[in-house]
Amino acid sequence: MDSNGYRLLLPEGTLDYFDLVDVQETSSEVVIYLEEKNVVPEQYSSQETESKGFYDPVVVQDFPLRGKKLFLNIRRRRWILKKSNEYISRNWRMVAEGTRMTQDFASFLKELY
Repeated sequence: MDSNGYRLLLPEGTLDYFDLVDVQETSSEVVIYLEEKNVVPEQYSSQETESKGFYDPVVVQDFPLRGKKLFLNIRRRRWILKKSNEYISRNWRMVAEGTRMTQDFASFLKELY
């Protein structure tokens, strides 16, 4: 898959936290698949954690691209704290405050809550 061109369509900073894993294009739409990187949130970095997969994907419609609908299929990761068996995930509200992400993308992530 040659996804280099599609990277340019993503809001600045997206690839700091997500991997672009697939792109599917039809005559009427483009779907960009993103998965959160397996990087434990900073506030839990000193604790023993284990990745426990992903939440159900969230599909967001973005601005049209040359007459085609554009969708972002986003899978957020979750981890478990081994000591307490508590599930954790990245707090996107906190990340958006001090990140290079565009306001549009930060607003989208806010809506996930």
